[in-house]
Amino acid sequence: MPKLIAEMVIDAAIMELPDTKTIKLKWPDGYDLDFKTGQFITVYWPETPNYKRAYSLSSCALDRGFFEITVKRDGKMGTRIVDWARVGDRLGVLPPTGRFLPVYEPDRHLVCIAGGSGVTPFRGFVREATRRQLTTKITILYSVRATKDIIFNDEFRQLERENPNFKFLVTCTRLTPEDPWTGRRGRVDGAWVREQIGDSAKTVFYACGPTPLVEGTDALVRTELGFPKEQMLLEKWG
Repeated sequence: MPKLIAEMVIDAAIMELPDTKTIKLKWPDGYDLDFKTGQFITVYWPETPNYKRAYSLSSCALDRGFFEITVKRDGKMGTRIVDWARVGDRLGVLPPTGRFLPVYEPDRHLVCIAGGSGVTPFRGFVREATRRQLTTKITILYSVRATKDIIFNDEFRQLERENPNFKFLVTCTRLTPEDPWTGRRGRVDGAWVREQIGDSAKTVFYACGPTPLVEGTDALVRTELGFPKEQMLLEKWG
């Protein structure tokens, strides 16, 4: 079956941070397909179709009529999207694919570990769980350099208020001693992760972000904490 490739208009472009932008890609007429929260799309500019880049969806499967991706200024594609993409521009879009999928079961606990823009697919995880009023527990452990680097902070805090099964926990790694931040400092470590675990057999770990964070989390969960690889899903971003 051929891939359903379409050109989509940018319907909204929102600066989340000075170096991070969310774009909303409107489905064209007649475009309607099933996909899953946690998947990614591949995009390209129509005039340069051979240069493509994959981005995790920051929207969820319940969001119909559009895709959202949240892009950090990085590389040729990320820089062009953040600095130049505007409402009305068009992007070529390959349909969603990927297996980085939330396990929405009533007794599961999803422990989602992210660094930087690696938090973007977890926005979709929590959006869907909250709208469906699921009892699946979701905990995001988010590592950033400083508080100014927290993506979706307001939305995640609102989702915490709406969803009693969701926690959004942030740790900052490069704050100055005089910074007023009263939350956790330092990198994600085994002790912090262990604090979140209730029933080990019901816990599923997800890690998304830069390769060092993802590989470090994989080693932490599987070696230090002793979980099998079947309970660990990874999404590396170069």
